[in-house]
Amino acid sequence: MLNPIVVSGSAAIALCVVGGLMTPIGPWYRTLRKPRLQPPNWLFGPAWTIILGLAAWSASIAWTAAPDAATRAEVVTLFAVNAVFHLLWSPLFFRARRPDWALIEVVFLWASLVALVVGLWPIDRFASLLIAPYLLWVSFAAWLNWAIVRLNQPFGLAAQRYPA
Repeated sequence: MLNPIVVSGSAAIALCVVGGLMTPIGPWYRTLRKPRLQPPNWLFGPAWTIILGLAAWSASIAWTAAPDAATRAEVVTLFAVNAVFHLLWSPLFFRARRPDWALIEVVFLWASLVALVVGLWPIDRFASLLIAPYLLWVSFAAWLNWAIVRLNQPFGLAAQRYPA
């Protein structure tokens, strides 16, 4: 049988690594106008590490607390859907240089987190609460994304100032 903490921890590490690789901080990003509440770039790595560590802990707790195989499958599905939406945001924002598309995508990421909080609550309330920092951070990130879109639009090929 798979060890839940090993599986969820490995998934969190993979999300951190892939997310980091998909987030180049280059000239294009540096020249974007950002809101006053924009955290320093160095803060994002530690924040995501903590947040995804808490999510891994949550997944492990929920997996262990699930009363049957069907409930464990629901837990895996909730976290897998969230992982997909988590992985889509950075390539849209940083690689495609489309903060406007990332702003649409972040709604789905946020909804996947609400689904996690709601879906985990009847299984284990503590596991559900461990997702709260992730939900709060994505809510703040969505606001930052919106502010960057508002301050810098339009986006797309005609608006790109730096080569890929």
